[in-house]
Amino acid sequence: MKTYANRGGNSNVRYYDYGTDYIKVQFSSGNPYTYSHASAGAKNVEHMKYLANSGIGLNAFIMRKVKTLYEK
Repeated sequence: MKTYANRGGNSNVRYYDYGTDYIKVQFSSGNPYTYSHASAGAKNVEHMKYLANSGIGLNAFIMRKVKTLYEK
């Protein structure tokens, strides 16, 4: 997994990885969560990939938009 840049300095996200139709996010504690096109919606997942690469805003977006939409 790639280290999240945390440019804002207060994110709970530590690592991320993604493929064509999913993003996997590792927070500071616990196991990684996988958000897929099927579970969270393609638009949300693609935006999460953008935020992950930018290193800012990913944790806030997850909490506001997709918090419980991970694959179970």
